[in-house]
Amino acid sequence: MSPSKPRRSPPQAERQRDSERTRTLILEAATAEFAAHGFAGARIAAIATRAGVNQQLISYYFDGKEGLYQAISESWRQREQELVPRELSLAEQIRQYALEAVNNPDGARLLAWGGLEYTGPASDADHAARSDRLQRSVDEIRAAQATGRLPAELDPACLLVMLMGAAMAVTTLPHVIEGVCQVDPRSPEFVNHYADQAAAVAALLGLA
Repeated sequence: MSPSKPRRSPPQAERQRDSERTRTLILEAATAEFAAHGFAGARIAAIATRAGVNQQLISYYFDGKEGLYQAISESWRQREQELVPRELSLAEQIRQYALEAVNNPDGARLLAWGGLEYTGPASDADHAARSDRLQRSVDEIRAAQATGRLPAELDPACLLVMLMGAAMAVTTLPHVIEGVCQVDPRSPEFVNHYADQAAAVAALLGLA
């Protein structure tokens, strides 16, 4: 009987692919879990089950729940940069945010949960970067006021908050939409219609 050959370790490239695949599975599962339950309600064991991996791998790759949430937040920041590039008008930005309810529903829910669980700047790793991004939109509204397209008595910051609230309504107020509009608030047809309407309101305000 010939001696058995020693087991060969997988090549570096193969190990790298396995590592990236595992990280991706965990991130996808965590996004779904956090979107469904928020940070406080999400459970590492449930994420591991969704991903089909050992729970210890989450600590290995992301250093636990907090590190995993930060990785997802970074993915959302990258998504936002793609979603609303600087060259878009504010009206078009509102449209794109509204469309996330169908294009990226977990991302929209994560954004909503971020507000529900917000306890102050110290608890929000994206606070400074978000403030900088939003300030550019406030400046755009001020510019519209300077040219007479918007009444001077409007507070640009409050108006931006109102428009963002409108863009998030498909995610945050589906029960109200269903009662008022008598439609499935998550249907692509309605979300597209609603996004057009939200953008139209911003355009009527001179923000196209």
